[in-house]
Amino acid sequence: MSSPVIHLSKATFTLSAPDIRRLPEDSGIEVAFAGRSNAGKSSALNTLTNQRGLARVSKTPGRTQLINIFEVAENRRLVDLPGYGFAKVPLEMKKKWQKALGEYLEKRECLKGLVILMDIRHPLKDLDMDLIQWAADSELPILALLTKSDKLSQGKRSAEVLKVKKTLSSLNADIKVQAFSSLKYTGLEQANEVICQWLAAELVETDNSDEGDYAE
Repeated sequence: MSSPVIHLSKATFTLSAPDIRRLPEDSGIEVAFAGRSNAGKSSALNTLTNQRGLARVSKTPGRTQLINIFEVAENRRLVDLPGYGFAKVPLEMKKKWQKALGEYLEKRECLKGLVILMDIRHPLKDLDMDLIQWAADSELPILALLTKSDKLSQGKRSAEVLKVKKTLSSLNADIKVQAFSSLKYTGLEQANEVICQWLAAELVETDNSDEGDYAE
């Protein structure tokens, strides 16, 4: 099967789901976006797809409560995962979001790349590191976008990127780190290229007919 030409600007909203059981069939290729609730995930998605209203941007961090699916091409999807960490919501609701996030990451076979968004001024918090370590252990390629880079001078921005790269280099994993700004479009072209490469990979046909849908 030939690989499609990917244009993120063609992304269209497909559905929102509270858990993986309501998602489309586990086939094709998905690239997921994850990050703390105040990392600017929705803004980054809108900037990368050149669509101002694709992902809802709220003044109250943590409003991404569901798994949101956006189709880019046939069997190629972007996935907006529930934010973690900062959100001021009841503990039970937070636990529900975390369960949905964890199930998706552990059980979704078509997940082929993970974009982790972190505020460049406060990167590599404990939950960020937990997620990066999990992806590294799972041999899943990672694109770490250090968002809101327009808040720092060029010198401080470069220093922060180097510091994060150095910290993550010890994992010996497929991790790319770059500064990103939805406001100034910093890093937009580079991030777009990485994500499109993941989505354009050739599909490998597998037979899962004998496996349970979500076997423990």
